[in-house]
Amino acid sequence: MGAAISPFNAFLILQGIETLALRMDRICDNSLKIAEFLKTHPKVSWVNYAGLPDHKDHALVQKYMGGRASGILNFGVKGGREGGGKFQDALQLVTRLVNIGDCKTLACHPASTTHRQLSPEELAKAGVSEDMIRLSVGIEHVDDLIPDLDQALNAA
Repeated sequence: MGAAISPFNAFLILQGIETLALRMDRICDNSLKIAEFLKTHPKVSWVNYAGLPDHKDHALVQKYMGGRASGILNFGVKGGREGGGKFQDALQLVTRLVNIGDCKTLACHPASTTHRQLSPEELAKAGVSEDMIRLSVGIEHVDDLIPDLDQALNAA
């Protein structure tokens, strides 16, 4: 006796594991292209993604992760908290959600969502700036994601 998953749930887990490598390849490719796009955007003040050559941990990504950093990146929207909120409101394809690790691309403005109860001092201590957007990049085609991010940044 004890906890055991149903046969159907076991099947779903196996299905997910079988395609995990393919999904992660697409997610990592998309993430790097998006990070490179964001670095050149005039409405973005900074980008934090270990897949970029100027990131402090880039050498570790190359050594231990085969150059595949992850599907999570952070960036700063010029305009602070207000700019971050406007960016979120303008997204059309990217989903406004605080989860990570989905097949869909998700965006979160922590200063107005997950960390909204914190004072500016507490935000800084937690490493969350008021301009920060966290992206959990999914498997959509990057040529669809970048225009959505671009139009949302231009609206911020």
